[in-house]
Amino acid sequence: MQVSRSAIDTAPQSSHHLTDLRFADLPLSPGLQRGIAEAGFVQCTPIQSKTLPLAIEGQDVAGQAQTGTGKTAAFLVAMYHRLEHTPALNTEDGPPAPRALILAPTRELAVQVHADAEVLGKYLPFELGLAFGGTDYDKQRDHLAAGVDILIGTPGRIIDFYKQRVFGLRGVQVLILDEADRMFDLGFIKDIRYVLRRLPEHHRRLNLLFSATLSYRVLELAYEHMNDPELVRIEPDKMTVDRVTQSIYFPANEEKFPLLLTLLRDRDPSRTMVFVNTRREAERLRDRLVHNGIKAEALSGDVPQRKRLRMLKDFQAGQLAVLIGTDVASRGLHVPGVSHVFNYDLPQDAEDYVHRIGRTARAGAAGDAISFGCEAYAISLPDIEEFIGRKIPVATFDSDALISGLPHTPSHGPRHEQRGRGPRQGSPRGRRPGNSQRSRPR
Repeated sequence: MQVSRSAIDTAPQSSHHLTDLRFADLPLSPGLQRGIAEAGFVQCTPIQSKTLPLAIEGQDVAGQAQTGTGKTAAFLVAMYHRLEHTPALNTEDGPPAPRALILAPTRELAVQVHADAEVLGKYLPFELGLAFGGTDYDKQRDHLAAGVDILIGTPGRIIDFYKQRVFGLRGVQVLILDEADRMFDLGFIKDIRYVLRRLPEHHRRLNLLFSATLSYRVLELAYEHMNDPELVRIEPDKMTVDRVTQSIYFPANEEKFPLLLTLLRDRDPSRTMVFVNTRREAERLRDRLVHNGIKAEALSGDVPQRKRLRMLKDFQAGQLAVLIGTDVASRGLHVPGVSHVFNYDLPQDAEDYVHRIGRTARAGAAGDAISFGCEAYAISLPDIEEFIGRKIPVATFDSDALISGLPHTPSHGPRHEQRGRGPRQGSPRGRRPGNSQRSRPR
């Protein structure tokens, strides 16, 4: 049986991204092994090979790994193994309690983890439940009230249902925190602590935490609510940078959109993600691309949940050519098969640059990342190059060969929305010194 690429973000796996450890060599049940095999997994990725043996033995793990490196499969396999080999806790009277709890920062990530769990646990007797905001309130509530073994959701909706006594939390035997750093960024830390304090004692459960960065605040959370976790780092930044073909253009602000339009039409990318720094710019860019005949959508926090899910489904199916988003809206999404990433605006945080270009380097695959060093954001380039430890190759273009596109209504650009950061004085058009030569975009 073949599983679609949208079901598990790490299938099929790229051979140079794998280790010698095979899933078949792990002490897993026949049902779990069958689900793993049908998902297309044979050899473990680095994060899987380092964390699975520990978690299978009952060791708590705090792992640093980016999306697309196989961490979702790692914590799901460990979770299923634990549930299969540990009797359920006695929760006495009260509402039904899940045996496993997975907290995710966004509703999209919760839905994707749920889809992955369905694939890997297809032959196991565990009921899955979802809890996230924006839609299906009564449907979710009724399902969870009937009792589930594994609860996946965002902190706010989980707390809402818990306070209504839809379910209890004293039966949780496995706790998983996915994208912990992003939960901090989105302001969920108080909600997370509220949930964790209502679980059984940390030594009575398996605790797994995964994060793109193991910052001090993430580690503080790990040591406070986990049982002496083993720290695992896989150097995700270097791995991502090495797999992606990077280039940077230096357009003037008025050349940015014509350059993007020209590159999109010349390269005909199948699935393209375009990153900007503000929601307003995402919506403005979407309107301009659609006006010029390119099917595009903007992923922002105020888009209704049903539309967001449909948008992601269309993008994964290849029916939507361009998905535009900010770092907050797009971080943590499993989007397989992305051919190109455009940094229409260079990020103001160097670490976000690596997260962005990693969208097109999933599970060891190669990718193409193109950045624009415009007047407003070229100032971020030195910090980015210092962070990744290399210079980004400069690409040139012929201004006269750019597609101008259909007329549009001018709006305030991103410069008016920056927070205290603007172009350097004395550096017209944001270009590097000596970068006057231009040729056709390539």
